[in-house]
Amino acid sequence: MIKNNSLKKRLTIFLAIFNLLLVVVLSAAAYRMSLHEINEILDSQMSYIAGRIATNAHPLQSVFDPHKDYQEEDLFVDIWPYADQTNLKHNQHLLVGPKETKGFYPHTNEYGDWIVYVYPTTQYQIQISQQLKVRKMLAMELAFGMFLPYLLVFPLALWILIWIIRRGFKPLEDFKSELAQRSSDDLSPFNVEHYPSELAPTIIEMNQLFERIYSTQQEQKQFIADAAHELRTPITALNLQTKILLSEFPEDRNLKNLSMGLARIKHLVVQLLALAKQDATPNLEEHYRRLSLNEVAVHCIEQLMNFAMDKEIDMGFLINKPIEITSIEHSLHSIIYNLLDNAIKYSPRGGIINVSIDQLDSQHARLMIEDNGAGLEPEQYDKVLKRFYRINHHLEVGSGLGLSIVDRAVQQLGGTIQFTRSQELKGLCVIVILPINMTPTVEKFIRH
Repeated sequence: MIKNNSLKKRLTIFLAIFNLLLVVVLSAAAYRMSLHEINEILDSQMSYIAGRIATNAHPLQSVFDPHKDYQEEDLFVDIWPYADQTNLKHNQHLLVGPKETKGFYPHTNEYGDWIVYVYPTTQYQIQISQQLKVRKMLAMELAFGMFLPYLLVFPLALWILIWIIRRGFKPLEDFKSELAQRSSDDLSPFNVEHYPSELAPTIIEMNQLFERIYSTQQEQKQFIADAAHELRTPITALNLQTKILLSEFPEDRNLKNLSMGLARIKHLVVQLLALAKQDATPNLEEHYRRLSLNEVAVHCIEQLMNFAMDKEIDMGFLINKPIEITSIEHSLHSIIYNLLDNAIKYSPRGGIINVSIDQLDSQHARLMIEDNGAGLEPEQYDKVLKRFYRINHHLEVGSGLGLSIVDRAVQQLGGTIQFTRSQELKGLCVIVILPINMTPTVEKFIRH
């Protein structure tokens, strides 16, 4: 199971968390700055009020209500004479003791922390008090007010951030789409100029990998073609000598087994040669020409007629009208020949094979080959197109390459192949749909 490790998702989450942490840090800094400014302003206010009061001082006692919420403008002013300290005793929760020097003094009682400004005169001590929590609440409100607009637009900012990240990753999506749309045979290099410089090293390495894969494939194809070509002549000679021996000793079982083995080897070599020729895709457009689909089919039937007659198979050919298509002759011949060869092999003795050709629409022709053999199960339709996959390989001579060659040739010609159950003969029905004219799909395949 592949884990969802999206770089875009992680980047979005990390940036969102970073922004939230940044808001917290900036809010804390704004709170401290606001508290510092508020302290300076309110301290100046308290010292100014105390100085004004000192010019005309007379006893004064403030009243504090613990159940009331006070604001920053609420100050508690107390003036008591040094000669009579009764008020100091009765209001000791708010008043501080005598001070000789004017200034600010911290004070703590059962109602919290206070900041007290003391202004002593010759007869009185002037004291102006304020709750520290009032200043802290004001600083918090100012800091929150500063960042409230940012918090309100944060969802929009996050959406814009996601859009920017997606926009930035679009070249990666384009590269993925271009790679996904390529066929398995397309090893042409990517154009580095279409992508950002950050992707260039990866694309260059991928292009070099494509070059190495293409070179290896060509070497393998050439080896198969050379080996098959070199084996063809000696195997043909051995097969001929075996037939001569069989004519002299027709009842010899060992010779019969040898003849069957050589027939399989010869069939395999022929198929390998056909496969090697088919895989030689460069310059396919040079081989395209106007062909009669009917004539190619008739030629394949004539080549396999003796094989069909040996099994007493009735082979019918239905032609609605002559159809000409733009195609490659050896690929078209390979399709029809291998499908007919397969149908003859897997049809019972005295069986029936029907071949029909018609025009499906203005752009496509249809080839249909039916037999009354055992057919295939639906789950085997894709498997039989794989190389060297065979069903009942012990019953008939074969290599398991015939339908693979057909599938490859159909792809080269820009067509499609499908298997189904024959409605009339109850065996296998193979339908091949080919373009009448060269289509953009075919041209793209040819270029690659």
